[in-house]
Amino acid sequence: MSRIGKNPITIPEGVTVDIKDNEITVKGKLGELKQDYSEIDIKVEDGEVILERTSEEKEIRSKHGLYRALIQNMVIGVSEGYTKELELIGVGYRAKNQGQKLEITLGFSHTVVMMLAPEVKVETITAKGKNPIIKLTSHDKQLVGQVAAKIRSYRKPEPYKGKGIKYVGEYIRRKAGKSA
Repeated sequence: MSRIGKNPITIPEGVTVDIKDNEITVKGKLGELKQDYSEIDIKVEDGEVILERTSEEKEIRSKHGLYRALIQNMVIGVSEGYTKELELIGVGYRAKNQGQKLEITLGFSHTVVMMLAPEVKVETITAKGKNPIIKLTSHDKQLVGQVAAKIRSYRKPEPYKGKGIKYVGEYIRRKAGKSA
């Protein structure tokens, strides 16, 4: 991870980075993100964020790469944003949303209702003859991944028929059924 930490982070236009009292704040057109840090020196010079270690201990070396990756994700998030798409595969599997309320029908005796965080924008795409798609968008990479993983956990794809909720583009390893 230490080699990742040595790379400077370029700050795109419209993004501001502020450092105060072991907290870094990144503001952009899509929102604002904050991150606490420790044992690492962070400087903003010539439109770049530079991270330096305070010593060569193993824990500090690992934090060097960690904080660099977290700050890079924050800069990309507030300037471009992150998107995760989930596909519902199965007969009768449906999804619809009303604002931040997501209702999913997954073959249970009840519909699964989820209230999503206000930072995550949800959109459901239903086209005739195609599987329904849930599209999650936010400036916070960690939050989008967490919400997508929570939705996927309701009905993970099974290896025999492939039914369940999967990420768009995810490959499901299939197994052969019973042989007669």
